[in-house]
Amino acid sequence: MPLDRDAAAHATRALPDIPRDDDGPVFREPWEAHAFAMALALHARGVFTWPEWAAALAEEIRRAQSAGDADLGTTYYQHWLATLETLVGRKEIASAAALDRYRRAWDRAADRTPHGRPITLRTEDFQD
Repeated sequence: MPLDRDAAAHATRALPDIPRDDDGPVFREPWEAHAFAMALALHARGVFTWPEWAAALAEEIRRAQSAGDADLGTTYYQHWLATLETLVGRKEIASAAALDRYRRAWDRAADRTPHGRPITLRTEDFQD
């Protein structure tokens, strides 16, 4: 998923806690960039405003901290992904069952994929 630099710049201004350097947001893993890009795409489609996103993300971070997250910065995009899932469910874009189905499919695909190779979904990954 290509990253729209203008949208990324707008998001980093609207959400000042995004990990970034002088060039913009920084990601430790490819999935973090994908989660970021998905949020940009949903925002661009009017699914949520940045203030709405920021409130939901802050709520997710508070929940995680109360459950023991040490908040060392290494879990930021895990909170980002959880916030995506929450808002997608809250906005009825996808049901919890659909999200769970895809999560299980990705887990199956990741389990069979050698380290360093791209993960691809197959029809059988969705078989329960």
